[in-house]
Amino acid sequence: MCLKTVPLNSIALRLSTLFILVALGVFVLIGWALYRQVDRSLDLLPAAELDARFSVLESTLNRYGTREHWAKINNKLDLLSEEDKRIRFWVISGDPAFEYGHPSQPVRAFSEGPTGMRELHLPEHRYPYKVLVSELPALGGRPPLRFMIGIDTETFWQAQHSLLVAIVGLAVLGVLLASVLGYWVARIGLRPLLALSVEAQALAPPRLNGRLQTANLAPELAQLASAFNAALDRVSQAYTQLEAFNADVAHELRSPLTNLIGQTQVALTRGRSAEHYFEVLQSNLEELERLRSIINDMLFLASADQGSKATALTCASLAEEVATTLDYLDYILEDAQVSVSVHGDAQAPIEKAQLRRALINLLNNAVQHTAPHQMIQVQIEAGPEQACIAVSNPGPAIEDAHLPLLFERFYRVDAARSNRGGSNHGLGLAIVKAIALMHGGEVFVRSEEGTNTFGIRLPIQGMAKPS
Repeated sequence: MCLKTVPLNSIALRLSTLFILVALGVFVLIGWALYRQVDRSLDLLPAAELDARFSVLESTLNRYGTREHWAKINNKLDLLSEEDKRIRFWVISGDPAFEYGHPSQPVRAFSEGPTGMRELHLPEHRYPYKVLVSELPALGGRPPLRFMIGIDTETFWQAQHSLLVAIVGLAVLGVLLASVLGYWVARIGLRPLLALSVEAQALAPPRLNGRLQTANLAPELAQLASAFNAALDRVSQAYTQLEAFNADVAHELRSPLTNLIGQTQVALTRGRSAEHYFEVLQSNLEELERLRSIINDMLFLASADQGSKATALTCASLAEEVATTLDYLDYILEDAQVSVSVHGDAQAPIEKAQLRRALINLLNNAVQHTAPHQMIQVQIEAGPEQACIAVSNPGPAIEDAHLPLLFERFYRVDAARSNRGGSNHGLGLAIVKAIALMHGGEVFVRSEEGTNTFGIRLPIQGMAKPS
């Protein structure tokens, strides 16, 4: 028969261990308090018994002082000693005729101490005697006496020891019982969690549409299940985006690869002139550069997805960065026969190379969807917490359903907004969004009154020193 091993990090084992520690603490505290209380009670019992016996003898001892009467007192003490072997009497006097109990030298030395309740340790006895020492004045022919009545504390010590053993035994038994019951209770209490775990194990790709049931769960588990369902929603969304992304990547890479293969195969079917081979190689180079651009953009987006942040921040003028970007795009603007007007300025902490890349993509997007001889507007505004760069171009309105998706990878609205020049592969606006997020900002888009506006907002708090 194989016993199932319980992992050391098991929650049931941890809970049962906590039960053991709590039970041990409670038993120790209660046992210590009970032992102390009984110890005080046992300590008072011999003293109370000695006081009671002395009160009975005191009147007799103080009434008679002759030798004849003292002999009667000795007989009475003998009788009391025979009745209870625990009790011993000693009488010490300067006259041996008035002594009792054959006091030894340690007893005589003890009697010279103060009166009252004290403990007497005799060499031949393991446990001490509780002794009440009293002094009797001279009476008649009797000299002053030291009268001592003692009781053997062995029975009290044994009772105390038995109590200690019983308390320790009960504590050990209670801890063992608490450990077994605690583990059993923990296992019962964790059954809903185990059922939840089994239910969660059934949820795996591609079956990500299922969710954990939260209706009949305890509040703590319902909160955990809700958080798990929210995580599944994000995973399902990411999984769907990944599938779409993979399909789009395959589609984007397939076109240039098909062109490369087709042109190369045609060129190899028969002999060609050097000029023709040159044209084929030039065309292939364009396709290869397009492939490199797609791969570089995908690598950049992958790095942004892993949480990369803009670190080399410099406080700079956004209007100057737009002007620098327009100088770089001068030939593109001239070929498209469009102009750009820039208004406003703001200071913001930016990583210049990344921001210029975002501006190039925003302006390229505007140029591709602007008819010749029209103007693109760039508006820069500084707010209390953010600086805004908005690039607006005239064009047909975009339906509201498409606006939230325009910054997603490979997303295109329709053929009217497709790649007009052949150089756009659907990652430009996605890169703009990634750069905005790397700066702690955001992107926005709106389409109204024949104008489409794409832009980014950048935080201006904690600006770096100007370069």
